[in-house]
Amino acid sequence: SEKCLLRHFSSIGFWGLVNNAGISTFGETGWLSMEKYEKFADVNLLGSIRTTLAFLPLLRKYKGRIVFMSSIVAYFSLGNGIYSMTKAAIEKFCDALRLEMKKFGVRVCIIQPGNYARSTKIQPPVSAEEIWNELSEEEKAVYNKEYVQEWANFFNSILSKGSTNGNEVVDAMVDALMSPTPKARYMVAKLTEKALVFACALFPTVVMDSVLSYALSK
Repeated sequence: SEKCLLRHFSSIGFWGLVNNAGISTFGETGWLSMEKYEKFADVNLLGSIRTTLAFLPLLRKYKGRIVFMSSIVAYFSLGNGIYSMTKAAIEKFCDALRLEMKKFGVRVCIIQPGNYARSTKIQPPVSAEEIWNELSEEEKAVYNKEYVQEWANFFNSILSKGSTNGNEVVDAMVDALMSPTPKARYMVAKLTEKALVFACALFPTVVMDSVLSYALSK
């Protein structure tokens, strides 16, 4: 199917590629299996890389645009480190690609949405019972159900505050594709979310670790 698409677009032109596939979940590092880490890397990171490499010859030929869906959690993690990991990796891939494609006239843009959980189905509310049942015996020996429930409540409270204006993210994607002067990064987030990203970039890691640890303990 890939060869068929390439043959088709070679004759009519290919100008824009949007890498938007993504999955998300919740859980501390030791709660998740290696299989789940591999699945997330395959979908969120390697999937975008595969698609990009497949269409790169056409994008160079037609001086096109490549848009990647990242997230503000590429800068920090609050219960979904596996998702943050893949988004941080895709950001670095894009940084390298953007510089390399500049000489060909190809623009590479990153969309960094904030919390839009109520606009998409990428992250449904989590169930503490389901999380507990999936834990290994080793993890159950370290944690207890009350801790997992508190974590789930905290994460669900964040999800419930997500924006319902998903069109804001779509507008950024359209601008990245159509603007004569697209931005390298589009941070589509609330002011408080942007402030948190700014703080992560500005303050030493030890300071932000203390701030985030305090927030997680509340």
